[in-house]
Amino acid sequence: MNDSTERNGQDVAPTVTEPVPDLQLQMLIRLLDKDPRSSLPITLNVPGGVVYGDLIAHEAWKADWATSLRRVETLSAGLLAGFPETVDQAVGELRGEDTGHHLPRWIHLRKATLTTGGVGPAVELPVWRGRLSDVAGWALGRPD
Repeated sequence: MNDSTERNGQDVAPTVTEPVPDLQLQMLIRLLDKDPRSSLPITLNVPGGVVYGDLIAHEAWKADWATSLRRVETLSAGLLAGFPETVDQAVGELRGEDTGHHLPRWIHLRKATLTTGGVGPAVELPVWRGRLSDVAGWALGRPD
């Protein structure tokens, strides 16, 4: 018998692991969430490149995203504008409105610039949202 497949006569199930977000970055985001008007310049190392911009609170990102959606020139633009709030309401219902007691899982930037290892030009974005567990490294400030 192989020790990795069986222990004490019982089959061992595979363990599913996922990246763990940086606790200090989570706490920094949580601090910013207390004042939606606040922001900090930040540079993030993410899969595929580097993204930098102003780290903002979830509420600030949601407002900016809704504004961006209203600018979309389609027949559905009015419908899309309310989408960020609809998503937050659904998440709140799933969590049982347990707000403020969890660590953030997402990071939000305003005036973001995405670079991809020197391949092609940098991409500038009005707002950006990324999964916090995908951030491999970070530093306050932006590249010069």
